[in-house]
Amino acid sequence: LQAHLCGTARETVMTTDANQQIVIAELPTNKLGTEHFSIQTTPIPQPGAGEVLCKTLYLSLDAANRAWMQGATYRSAITAGTVMSGGVLAEVLVSNTPEFSPGDLVEAEGGWQQYFVANSKVQRKRIRRDPLSHLVSVLGVTGKTAYCGLLDIGQPQAGETVVVSAAAGATGNVVGQIAKLKGARVVGIAGGEEKCDWLQAELGFDATVDYRRDDFHRGLKEACPNGIDVYFDSVGGAVLEAVLFRMNMHGRVICCGAVSQYDTGSPEPGPRGVPGLIVTKRLSLRGFIVMDYYGGLAEQAEQDLNTWVQNGNIKVVEDIIEGLDAAPEALIGLLGGQNYGKRMIRVDPTAR
Repeated sequence: LQAHLCGTARETVMTTDANQQIVIAELPTNKLGTEHFSIQTTPIPQPGAGEVLCKTLYLSLDAANRAWMQGATYRSAITAGTVMSGGVLAEVLVSNTPEFSPGDLVEAEGGWQQYFVANSKVQRKRIRRDPLSHLVSVLGVTGKTAYCGLLDIGQPQAGETVVVSAAAGATGNVVGQIAKLKGARVVGIAGGEEKCDWLQAELGFDATVDYRRDDFHRGLKEACPNGIDVYFDSVGGAVLEAVLFRMNMHGRVICCGAVSQYDTGSPEPGPRGVPGLIVTKRLSLRGFIVMDYYGGLAEQAEQDLNTWVQNGNIKVVEDIIEGLDAAPEALIGLLGGQNYGKRMIRVDPTAR
């Protein structure tokens, strides 16, 4: 479950003239399946003036990938016949702009392909750290999402109860570990007894609740006998509803995602109790996107997270799958809750 992979700077050379891409063949109307993807091979694109050619090293897999197929969100919708969208860690091979040099590491929305061309406005240079996979997980979008959302919006105080949904996932496991560092009592919500046991035994969560159990509501009450002060929500729906009824006065709810609503043609209703519970308990509910913090708190997040990892205060949990062609099944599995920690694809087999 944990990958601590060491790597060094590599010579930037191309060993092929072909670019493997995974395309959305058809948009799903219900559950996502492998039939909704197709693989194609095209020539490696050539950068124009002010552009760079990049080679994808790692591809990030996220539940939001499925949400993009439903329509426009904080970004434009995905359309059939186009390369599947996705965030990547890549290496610059050819640069036609003074802002980047061959060998630079960049974070961009390069999509599900081996090579892509982009301009300087749609990518961010990254400091090379080993292992490179950490730049996608704990030091990447997911780790920064956990840090910024919890500490800016949730502002947990020592002794408070913090509840985290999707707690064994990419963002949730980091949220829980940061909350523990801040002195909070941390309760994780996850799917299955195995994940719940793992969160307590390996990551030090104080209690866990299996949302798949019939007695989930009772389990949540028992795990939070003094109520809930901060809730980091990545699932929405029935889980959010259950938590709202347990929130304390002036509680803070961090709205990060709604994975329960993504991979279905008929999203579950809810939550009930809105806005009544928000008013009577004087709750604060705030949604956010981590890009809101770029140029500010996100940079502090990377520094602190790196320090905590180096000091052993945070365990890095990564789920690395080899090969771009494995991405469709890997995303489907992620939506089904297979992963522990950050799931990603190693597109370049030499990337370490």
